Amino acid sequence: YISPYYLSKYINFKQKYFKTAGQGSSQQNLAKDDILNFKVAYPHSEDEQISITDVLADTDALIESLEKLIAKKRDIKQGAMQQLLTGKRRLLGFSGKWEVKKLGEVVGRITTGKLDANAMTENGEYRFYTCAKDYYQIDRYAFDTEALLVSGNGANVGYVHYYKGKFNAYQRTYVLSSFSENILFIKLFMDRNLQERIRVEVNAGNTPYITMDTLSEMSIMFPPTEEEQTAIAQIFTDMDKEIESLEQKLDKYTMLKQGMMQQLLTGKIRIYANN
Repeated sequence: YISPYYLSKYINFKQKYFKTAGQGSSQQNLAKDDILNFKVAYPHSEDEQISITDVLADTDALIESLEKLIAKKRDIKQGAMQQLLTGKRRLLGFSGKWEVKKLGEVVGRITTGKLDANAMTENGEYRFYTCAKDYYQIDRYAFDTEALLVSGNGANVGYVHYYKGKFNAYQRTYVLSSFSENILFIKLFMDRNLQERIRVEVNAGNTPYITMDTLSEMSIMFPPTEEEQTAIAQIFTDMDKEIESLEQKLDKYTMLKQGMMQQLLTGKIRIYANN
């Protein structure tokens, strides 16, 4: 006897087999013999099969609940950005009219890096920013400042990093520094609005890219005081930390599930040692 639920877990665990078996054409197809020849490892005891699937089901439920919570937190953040970054809703204790300024008016310097995208070095001392969402390492720096770094082309065009310290940058990565307004508030506004500006105004083609004017001519709404900008930025910093913590927990449980499947669905660990 094989529990259908146990069998479904085992098949999902062995996806690599089906992907390999289905190769050989532009569109993968499984043959009947591929399925009939698929070997299944399973405990003879129905109780042990059920116990294994119960453990994996509980882990799946935990992962799903974390995914839903992360999605909810992101939705809350988006809603809050819609209210707080447009002046539609004000924090308690703050008043006054918001002012619209061009990004070029509040940034003292907009430049780019000078290096090729593959200039990174393994175990380098400094951060190296390219047009990727992740940063790399490098053994020399060209900047020592508090900055926003904007991906200038590629799949992640318009992605914004914040960093304070010594770093280097790719020649298509824009480096913005010397701000007269709160830098984290500006990053929030760019996170929310830059992608739409790129979509509407910037050349795309096969390799989308942005120009200096895309950034310098971008309009940003500012609260009238540095204090309100800082307070708004802190709210979203706290939200990001909470979401990041949940994402790390999700990664942890996802890896734990993979480890459990590797142990339980191969018989390396038995739930009932006498079976």
